[in-house]
Amino acid sequence: MEDPKKTALFYAHQKYGGKIVDYSGWALPVQFEGITAEHEAVRTAAGLFDVSHMGEIEVKGAQAEDYIQNLITNDVSNLKNDQVIYTFMCYPHGGIVDDLLVYKFTANHFFLVINAGNIAKDYEWMKDNIGTYDVEVKNVSEEISELALQGPKSEEILQKLTETDLSEIGFFYNKRNVRIAGVDCLVSRTGYTGEDGFEIYLDHENAEMVWDQLMEAGKEEGIKPIGLGARDTLRFEASLPLYGNEISQEITPLEAGLGFFVKLDKPDFIGKEALVRQKQEGLKRKIVGFEMEENGIPRSGYEVMSGDKVIGFVTTGYYSPTLMKNIGLAMVDIEYTDLDTPIQIKIRKRILKAKVVTKKFYKKNYKK
Repeated sequence: MEDPKKTALFYAHQKYGGKIVDYSGWALPVQFEGITAEHEAVRTAAGLFDVSHMGEIEVKGAQAEDYIQNLITNDVSNLKNDQVIYTFMCYPHGGIVDDLLVYKFTANHFFLVINAGNIAKDYEWMKDNIGTYDVEVKNVSEEISELALQGPKSEEILQKLTETDLSEIGFFYNKRNVRIAGVDCLVSRTGYTGEDGFEIYLDHENAEMVWDQLMEAGKEEGIKPIGLGARDTLRFEASLPLYGNEISQEITPLEAGLGFFVKLDKPDFIGKEALVRQKQEGLKRKIVGFEMEENGIPRSGYEVMSGDKVIGFVTTGYYSPTLMKNIGLAMVDIEYTDLDTPIQIKIRKRILKAKVVTKKFYKKNYKK
């Protein structure tokens, strides 16, 4: 087994007391002070994440837009320069290669942000589907560090380190060549927590210095370093999917309840035929939210029951620090997906009562 790769912030994590684990082949902090304290910091003030393990692919060329249109389920044709969209790449059968962000710099230049565990697979998929398109596809993941500053006080903190007016960066837009603490960065405003916030892409050499400057700038506002544990509870409360849980090669975007990001009226894209057919025939299963009615914490992979019948499986489950309840997301057979449907979760040897609730556990607080 190879040693996990280290990001440029590995020693910063040690300095701030991070508990390091192996995540998708990367040595990353699962927590610093503790998951609940970190979760609450992001909901009420600000948190700083190292997301340098994420992958980045650059697409350039005369047919870059046409190539990406064919590759993804969403529609880039109406994007303005420096706008960002969330989307999927699908296999011909409709299952998901990955979920990703597409940054449009210009019609001939795009920047794609993909999941850490899928970098090699995604890059091969993208190269295999170049066909006759006049494009250059380059994996630049090894060259880039990425920090995420999330929470209601993010803009206030980051503004201290730059002369760029951050209020001009809209939700799901990016700005290039932003100087942060004197370092040239790409800054976007998307987020994976349900809160306002920024992503900062920069070179490895300056990553630790910018991290330290942000921690110093946010002292009065209550900034905390955030690990993978709180990253997962935050995204889950905001009902944001995680690859390998709510979405995968075996799960389509429609089954995941993410059809909004699938534009079936586009002329064509890989997987369109299968997704059109699935929509016409009707879903046989779907991701739902649920709430425990008896005391137990649901975990990924646990069986969902209706009486003696297995009707699905938990994709993510936690004690929610914000709602102070045990809640989860689960893939269940379609006849059990109506709100308030009684279900049971098999937690070890116990069968505990739960009910189907809305997936919107937490009202998102993005900048409009």
